[in-house]
Amino acid sequence: MNAQMKTGILVASLVVVAVVASFAKRSDVYLLTLYCVYLMATFGLNLTVGYAGQMSLGQAAFFGIGAYVAAIALKAGVPFLLVLPISAIACFVVGLALGFPALRVQHHYLAFATLGFNVLVYLVMRNEEKLTGGTFGISGIPRPSLFGVSFDGPLAFFFFTFVSLIILAFFLWWLLRSPWGRAFAALRDNPIRAESLGVNITAYTLLAFAIGAACAGIGGVYYASLVEFIEPGPFHFSTSLTMLLAVIVGGSGRFFGPVIGTIIIILLPELLRSTNVSWLKFMQTWYLAVFGVAVVALMIWLPGGILSIGDRFKSKEVAK
Repeated sequence: MNAQMKTGILVASLVVVAVVASFAKRSDVYLLTLYCVYLMATFGLNLTVGYAGQMSLGQAAFFGIGAYVAAIALKAGVPFLLVLPISAIACFVVGLALGFPALRVQHHYLAFATLGFNVLVYLVMRNEEKLTGGTFGISGIPRPSLFGVSFDGPLAFFFFTFVSLIILAFFLWWLLRSPWGRAFAALRDNPIRAESLGVNITAYTLLAFAIGAACAGIGGVYYASLVEFIEPGPFHFSTSLTMLLAVIVGGSGRFFGPVIGTIIIILLPELLRSTNVSWLKFMQTWYLAVFGVAVVALMIWLPGGILSIGDRFKSKEVAK
């Protein structure tokens, strides 16, 4: 498949999503917007885990930091276009700090370190009531209004989030095809060889965490505006596990892996729960069990994620 055909398929897919959203119910538009928001965070996690090879279980913490910064700033009257870079920079700086343990520990040890960070951030969100509202949360978060155009309506806010997601995706696409992206891949495949070739291991390890964290922070800003009320629950470490699962199921280290994985992890359970198809009515009770079995089966059959299915068939053809 040549580049022009791939570009055509991508553009057609984006148009289809926009058309479907235009005629969807209010609840479906909300789900599509939520998908876009989570995809921003999983794109960043894919950079950290899939391309740089640094295990992270703290993505929900950055997601929450971005959301709380946005909630506090937007309620204070700070313009959205100023809130967005503030949240991204805040998460970038915290991500740099979190990247330092990755310089000393790897794999499951690093996973535990980032998990501990997520728990710490969650406890601060829950207990610092003067700043975060604690378990009562922060309500009345306004949606953005740019240049006199309000994005308060569900469909208007979806398109605003959708366009923002496309811009973020193009930035990451460019980044991963730049010398930086090749350095990230070298860091993942063989750190010792990468260092011998002149790659600054320290700098790129820190950048992997920082850029991934900034993406999650941006997603958090849109999440706060979407739900218009935030409390610590959505930023529990279980959300980090969900995001990591989305990256792995789709295909870790593949650019469109999070796109597929987030559909399966975020949208599929809700579609199974709310199905109106008569012979699928049992899903409304058993949807979590069916979903769990399907994910386990998928990981056994395709440990490299859904997008590795092409490689699987190619390897069979070569074996023949």
